[in-house]
Amino acid sequence: MPQPTLHCPGPVSRRNFLKIGALSFGGFGFADVVPWQLRASEQDHRTQDTSVIFIWLPGGPPHMETYDMKPDAPAEYRGDFRPIRTRVPGIDVCEHLPLHARVADKFTLIRSIAHNFADHGGGHKRFLTGRDPMSPVGFVNDHPMVGSMVSRMRPQRPGQIPNYICGTDGGRDHIDVFSFGSAYLGPSTHPFTVAGDPAAANFEVRNLRPNPQIEPRLTDRLDLLSRLDTANASIDQTGTMQAVDTYRQRALGLMSSDLTRQAFDLTQEPQHVRDRYGPGLGQELLLARRLCDAGAGFVTLNNGYWDFHGGMVPGCNQLCPPLDRVVSAYIDDVRARGMENEILLVVTGEFGRTPRLNGGPGRDHWAPINDAVLIGGGLRMGQVVGESDDRAAYPRTRPISPGDLFATILHVLGIDPGIQFTHPSGRPIYMIEEGAVMEELV
Repeated sequence: MPQPTLHCPGPVSRRNFLKIGALSFGGFGFADVVPWQLRASEQDHRTQDTSVIFIWLPGGPPHMETYDMKPDAPAEYRGDFRPIRTRVPGIDVCEHLPLHARVADKFTLIRSIAHNFADHGGGHKRFLTGRDPMSPVGFVNDHPMVGSMVSRMRPQRPGQIPNYICGTDGGRDHIDVFSFGSAYLGPSTHPFTVAGDPAAANFEVRNLRPNPQIEPRLTDRLDLLSRLDTANASIDQTGTMQAVDTYRQRALGLMSSDLTRQAFDLTQEPQHVRDRYGPGLGQELLLARRLCDAGAGFVTLNNGYWDFHGGMVPGCNQLCPPLDRVVSAYIDDVRARGMENEILLVVTGEFGRTPRLNGGPGRDHWAPINDAVLIGGGLRMGQVVGESDDRAAYPRTRPISPGDLFATILHVLGIDPGIQFTHPSGRPIYMIEEGAVMEELV
């Protein structure tokens, strides 16, 4: 068992990386953009009209205080919270998730996700890309985050909602804070990042309308840029021009789309629906549902900071009730709208926590076991996949890799995880190198 860790810096802003959502005409500058291409078999691929909302719980949520409690374990393992029964026999959850108990037949728990990277950086990269990173620390990806893969397979069409969107709080919206980088797929597959509380009075999504100061000059400037692009495209070997053009077309589409502006406007929702979701994460999830309804394919939300090396009880008391509320509200909402099979909601973090409590009291990083909650997407609900041992330390049955989870997510989206990209080295590389669709769910 690892020694208690008293301090953990966790995910932090690394550099002032490119922020999608801060685009400006005439301000493009992308050095060292890696060229890439699809193998011929990919180019005719078509995807289903489904979406994914991915609630990322950075820091590593404690599985023994949420979805995999062990009340019969010794006190130094089981912690202070107690399980409660749900409407599905065999599925118990933490006492701080009472609304989960009411809707347990509408979600599936995975209790046996496992990998080997217990640093925040390595854990983020391992989990979000489905591959072992070259370094066990740091947050810059060697391989694309799965959202970027989806972005490549479902490119945004002009005038439509961005296909890959990331909602986060201000200060955590850099692409490499949580290993959301696209690696060799290039910056054109970065998420459209929306920072801040969508319910705040001053909330604004940048680039949904032209700057009034430049609007009169926009047509002439775009014509000039188009002629310059034509002159330079034949000599560009870096992929830079392709990325520039992608950003320009994306920004133009956003500024000309009433559908996009309306999708980001929470005032379009009835007040009773907004009240049911609650503040903070609730309004973010409601916005994510609206974005999927408008055509987004992959929406990521970053919630809280779950790195409880100490202060386990107050930390869970703070973060569990809002999560409980939004999961229940979301399930009721999408079912009322007949959308439960059209959107897959996934709730998880980069790893679990040590089975034995430290002196904090809290739990330290633990990669060999982790949980995930899956809701909808046409998958089989009301079950548990995988089982941990008596002290929630290792999988007892059905070890699940992050690759298995993402192969299943891609399956829901109608994307074959066996599709290959061409790596900058020239070799073909599978979207998901190891992992298969979880047959228990399909």
